[in-house]
Amino acid sequence: MTSQENPPAAASQESLLAPGTLFIFSELSAMVMDGVLCHVFGQVFRPSALAETPAVRAAALAHHIPAFLSHRAVLAQLSAAWVYGCAPAPAEVALLVDNDGNSAAVPRHSGCTVRQVRLEAQDVQLVGTTRVTTALRTALDVARSAPPALARPVLVAMSRDATLACPLRRIQQALLAAPHVPGKLRAQELVQTLLDTAQLPGSQA
Repeated sequence: MTSQENPPAAASQESLLAPGTLFIFSELSAMVMDGVLCHVFGQVFRPSALAETPAVRAAALAHHIPAFLSHRAVLAQLSAAWVYGCAPAPAEVALLVDNDGNSAAVPRHSGCTVRQVRLEAQDVQLVGTTRVTTALRTALDVARSAPPALARPVLVAMSRDATLACPLRRIQQALLAAPHVPGKLRAQELVQTLLDTAQLPGSQA
C-alpha cells in the first residue's frame, strides 16, 4: 500500500461535514458559495484546505453506508474506481460484504447497493480509514460487471495510474487465474480488446 492510498488519519470521516446536528444542507451549500467548503459526494463536504484525495473520497462514501453494515461493508466496483480517481462519481454506493452466512440487505432508497461475495484478505485494503477493494479486485469487478461503455475508460485509467500497479496485462492474467464466475468471459474479451487497441500505432500502451 502506498502512502497515497493510506494517508494520515486526518483524512477521515471526522474531517468531513454532512447535514446533521451542526449544520443543515442549505448552510453547508452556502459555505461552498463562500469558498469555505467544497462538495465531495452526495451531501458530504470537505474543508477547502483539505485536498480531495482517495482517502477523502472513500470517507465521503462511507458516510452513506448504513450503520448496521459499517463494520462489514467494503466499497467496491465503480465506487472504488471513483475512490482511486479513475471513474465518475457513482450514482449509488456499491458495497460488497463477505459471504459469511449472515444476510445483508440495504433499505430501499438508501443510495447503496450490496452484494454478498467471497472476499479474500488480499481483496481488501484500507484507504484512509475506509475499507475498499484493492485496485486489482476493483478492475476485475469493473471488467466483469460494469456496462462496457463505462468499463472501458475506467480500466484504461486504472491501467495508466502507476500508483495502482494495475496494468492491463496484470488484469488479464488475474482473469485467467480466476475461477469461472459470472462475466468472466466478457471481461476477458473486453481486456483483450483494450490490449489490442493499446498496441495500435499512435495509441498509448
